[in-house]
Amino acid sequence: MSPLDSNKQVPNLRGEDGEGSVQVQMDPKLKINGAKVFAVYGKGGIGKSTTSSNLSVAFSKLGKKVLQIGCDPKHDSTFTLTGRLVPTVIDILKDVDFHAEELRPDDFVYEGYNGVKCVEAGGPPAGTGCGGYVVGQTVKLLKQNHMLEETDVVIFDVLGDVVCGGFAAPLQHADRAIIVTANDFDSIYAMNRIIAAVQAKSKNYNVRLAGCIANRSKDTDEVDRYCKEVGFKRVAHLPDLDAIRKSRLKKKTLFEMGGDEEIELVQKEYIRLAQLLWDGTDPLAPDPLEDRDIFELLGFD
Repeated sequence: MSPLDSNKQVPNLRGEDGEGSVQVQMDPKLKINGAKVFAVYGKGGIGKSTTSSNLSVAFSKLGKKVLQIGCDPKHDSTFTLTGRLVPTVIDILKDVDFHAEELRPDDFVYEGYNGVKCVEAGGPPAGTGCGGYVVGQTVKLLKQNHMLEETDVVIFDVLGDVVCGGFAAPLQHADRAIIVTANDFDSIYAMNRIIAAVQAKSKNYNVRLAGCIANRSKDTDEVDRYCKEVGFKRVAHLPDLDAIRKSRLKKKTLFEMGGDEEIELVQKEYIRLAQLLWDGTDPLAPDPLEDRDIFELLGFD
């Protein structure tokens, strides 16, 4: 029997999780209690990891104890926090033949900049399992090792594939989902699909949408036009600065970069966003557009 076969989570075949959905149901014992949990979504390459890492630091600057969980097989979510690619939970489990009881927190939890705790869930080998299983095992390990008991904020940095179990699994834990977008058609089109996916999951999970972050964008006119149309909200705007690209190359967060005035403004925007999310946001229930309608809204003659 493979380690994936031994997973006690079972598929839900009754369509309760959205019409036609086959999802892994969470063991109630794995519920994250006490911490505020945020899941960060967006199309591939939009800057979710950069956003997540800087937001984690912003929360830590507010005095919060923060844990960031990378949910992408690339396992590069936390490298600007730690300065390196840390081993993944799935790789460490394989090293001990999936005997999780042999692991200790130091084996899979790493301390990053300003005390942010970092975990990379990783992913199963291509074509051999579900990313949702890996996320579930990561949370299970964290709970077994009491790593969530004194945590104020948990941030899931989620892979961009809307149809993947690794996409859906963090929604079972999150209080609020945040979508990173840019001021262009492809990013907003992906956001529209993500909104539909989160809305489907919110029928059975507690997760609700907090809003979107306009990232790497000089303007926000298209994002704002979409939000007005569907009843969504932009909660932050992060400009397209070369310093952000350089921070990734330097393996650092923006909070470790020099005192350039533009960088300081972005740092303040992250702090403002962290405070907004900590204080609590209204649960949003936007009405996503059909494909033809979004083409008509954002397309040009």
